[in-house]
Amino acid sequence: MPSHVLRPCARPGCPRLVRPPDRYCPEHVAWAKQRAAAAQRHYDEHERDPRVVEFYHSPAWQALRLRALQRDAYLCQPCLREKRITRADTVHHIVPVNQDWSRRLDLNNLESVCRDCHARLRSAEASEG
Repeated sequence: MPSHVLRPCARPGCPRLVRPPDRYCPEHVAWAKQRAAAAQRHYDEHERDPRVVEFYHSPAWQALRLRALQRDAYLCQPCLREKRITRADTVHHIVPVNQDWSRRLDLNNLESVCRDCHARLRSAEASEG
């Protein structure tokens, strides 16, 4: 008996079935990555504050990001609070940069998070603001 029910590939019109947690069939994985990268580029170019984009590409941010991940042992802190062990791949500003620019390089304002938790945190911030 299979552990997961197969579901359709998330590419519109694709009839292939995939096993969760995969969302795309092997043929459409690259398409999905290109689409996500294009969406991120559009967001960076047209919606995000240029000063914030520049900050996230700065050597100071890259160094501090690494320090935060190392401090948190590359573990997602929200998941850890829920007694789950999940690898962190993102560093989240607890007080967002666009709300308090002066705290952008404050290690105490940073938390290592997994991709799912970061999406949830960003969504919660957007609904508050």
